[in-house]
Amino acid sequence: MPRAHREIHTDTPPHRVHAYLADFTNATEWDHGTVSCELVEGDGSPGSVYRNVSRFGGREVEVMYTLERADFPHVELTGRNGSTSLHDRIDVREHGAGSTVVYDAELTLSGPLKIATPVMSALFGRLADQTERTLSDAVGSL
Repeated sequence: MPRAHREIHTDTPPHRVHAYLADFTNATEWDHGTVSCELVEGDGSPGSVYRNVSRFGGREVEVMYTLERADFPHVELTGRNGSTSLHDRIDVREHGAGSTVVYDAELTLSGPLKIATPVMSALFGRLADQTERTLSDAVGSL
C-alpha cells in the first residue's frame, strides 16, 4: 500500500495554517497534483464532499473526497473513485512562533489496479515530494 509522510515548517501561526488546510478547495494551491477542487455537498464542515481532479501518472483522475475531521489541530479526508481509496491526515502543530505541518497520505488500490502497486508507490512518492514543496510555499505565504 503506497504511503507518504512529510513534515514542513513555516513561520505562519498554526491556527491560520489549520484554517487554510481545512478548506479543501485550497488544495489547488498547495497540492502539486490538484487541477481543481470544488465543494459539491455540505458547507465545508465535516461530512462535506469535494470533487477533486488531479494529474497523476500522466492523466487526470477524479476523486470524491469527504472531510472526516477538521478540529484543530487535525484535518482528515477520505477519497474514493472506482478502484482507488485515499486517506489523508494533516496535523498542524505549534513550532515556536510558527507551525509544523505533518502530512500523511495512504493510497489503497483494488481490482485490476492492485497489481500496479509497485509502480503507483513510486509515482505516489514523487507526487508527495512535489507536494511537500508546494505545501511549504503555500502555507509560508499566508
